[in-house]
Amino acid sequence: MATSMGEAISLREKLTTFTDFWGPPTIATFNGYDVMVVRVLGEFVWHTHDESDDFFLFVSGRLTIQLRDGEVSLGPGDIYIVPRGVEHRPVAEIETHLLLIEPIGTPNTGDLPTAAPHRSA
Repeated sequence: MATSMGEAISLREKLTTFTDFWGPPTIATFNGYDVMVVRVLGEFVWHTHDESDDFFLFVSGRLTIQLRDGEVSLGPGDIYIVPRGVEHRPVAEIETHLLLIEPIGTPNTGDLPTAAPHRSA
């Protein structure tokens, strides 16, 4: 994980270090937040983050974030923030790459027993 001043982090390079979907590795930390990259494909589970907002920055691909009262379609360069407590489900019909920023240790499903384990890339 890059942490020293002056080191650049290549999102493209970090995305080549793993092939699994929906299990975002941490690539950096700052001010109590994990910065993660993730590969997604297919449907994720409906879930809620009760303690924090859910931040998505789209690197490549297309993603629909389904909400109980509608949906949002997003692509490269887009940012979307799901407010805390809002139930949502990300769906990617093609492989999509995202950058996520969350408080350190936040479970990706909002529920620790069902979350992917945290790891570093």
